[in-house]
Amino acid sequence: MIHATSIHLARKLITRGPGIFRLLTVLLICLFAVGCAHYPVNQPLKEYNPDAGYRAKNMRSEGKSDDMLLFLTFSGGGTRAAAFSYGVLEELANTEVRMGGRNRRLLDEVDTISSVSGGSFTAGYYGLFGDRIFRDFEGKFLKKNVQGDLYKSIFLNPVNWFRLSSPYFDRSDLAAEYYDRNIFEGGTIGDIAAGKGPMIIMNATDMTYGIRVGFTQDVFDVICSDLSDFPVARAVAASSAVPVALSPITVRNYAGTCHYKMPEPLASVLKGSAFTERQLYLANNMTPYMDAGKKPYLHLLDGGIADNLGLRAIVDRIIFRGNFWKTIRNTHHENVRKVVFIVVNDETHPDSSWDRSEAPPSFLAMLDSYSSTAIERYNVETIALLKDNLTTWAGQVREQRCSGKPESVEPGSCGDIRFYVIEVKFDATKDERERWFFKTLPTSFSLQPGEVDKLRAAARRILGESSEFQRLLEDLRQ
Repeated sequence: MIHATSIHLARKLITRGPGIFRLLTVLLICLFAVGCAHYPVNQPLKEYNPDAGYRAKNMRSEGKSDDMLLFLTFSGGGTRAAAFSYGVLEELANTEVRMGGRNRRLLDEVDTISSVSGGSFTAGYYGLFGDRIFRDFEGKFLKKNVQGDLYKSIFLNPVNWFRLSSPYFDRSDLAAEYYDRNIFEGGTIGDIAAGKGPMIIMNATDMTYGIRVGFTQDVFDVICSDLSDFPVARAVAASSAVPVALSPITVRNYAGTCHYKMPEPLASVLKGSAFTERQLYLANNMTPYMDAGKKPYLHLLDGGIADNLGLRAIVDRIIFRGNFWKTIRNTHHENVRKVVFIVVNDETHPDSSWDRSEAPPSFLAMLDSYSSTAIERYNVETIALLKDNLTTWAGQVREQRCSGKPESVEPGSCGDIRFYVIEVKFDATKDERERWFFKTLPTSFSLQPGEVDKLRAAARRILGESSEFQRLLEDLRQ
């Protein structure tokens, strides 16, 4: 890849040197770019260590209450989704609760943020910089024409024309460079881990198998890759690589080189021990990655293809481990009493205008309809899957905690475990015109400042007025 200093020097020569010298300089730089442009390669893992690296059990920060486990999930949808998610963070920061004998912001109790596509910009930035997000994220991303900047770098920069002609460097690689330089400031997954904030799981989709791939060390262990030096910008670029508009992000597979040992749940399922159909499905999803000879590369696209809510990363982890009790024990949350899911859904509205036309819809209209309809229906199924499991999970916790004692559900008793599913979505907006406005905003990386402010305000209002959110706050006051 061309070093930034070399490019800067070349541009000075191009603009200030004699005409023939400028031409020769352009040709030399272009030839050099074709030969050297290459995506940054993810690093191999020297030795598998299930207790090290970027994992949920290593992200426990001091001062956080043992009483509650709080998950946030941020959906896809470009800047619109990023602004809507940002508004939820603002509301949580402004919500004070009494926990562990002291007043705390509800935002400080967040344990995990799982995100896809546009939501990954907000999640990744908060993971790197914490509260700084409330000072500069608007100017660096939300109210900036990122899409316009990317178009300019692709179509108006001659150096990038030739870089993009390389078979090993494409549009999403260029986008990742832009995000790294202008938004995430060179931050890595290791930097998020060092911050000891909430676990940030940015999710992409394997282009070949349609399998969700989360940027956590648990997942990258399978391909024997060390995630600590992986740029946050590149993870976000993969999570938001919308097909056609952007290209896949490539990750190398080093499976078989780090003495990786399958976790007990996976090993048991593959050996034919007792398992559910869902566990078998999840285990089979992992097996293609264990053979680097057959699958030496992963090509990752927008995470919304596999799960546009970002919720499956959490639900699948629980199902895969066999039960909820094992999951919370693995992350040292055995004493939890309240488990909260705040699902931020940047939903869209189907374009029904074609229903009034005899002419067949255009190709782009059909593609948009297919993707949006499939995503919305899958979202409904994902929420249903979560809610269907809550009673079972509560029973698993009570069985282990009470173990021979009466299963009382009174506050503080062995059977005290409550679940809250809080949905933040445009359908909660009572005004039909406002609801239509939000659902039809473009899912690009460019919005007007006023549109961003309306999305933030709507997220704060919808979360604050949610009956399930109010139930949580009331229970926290007891």
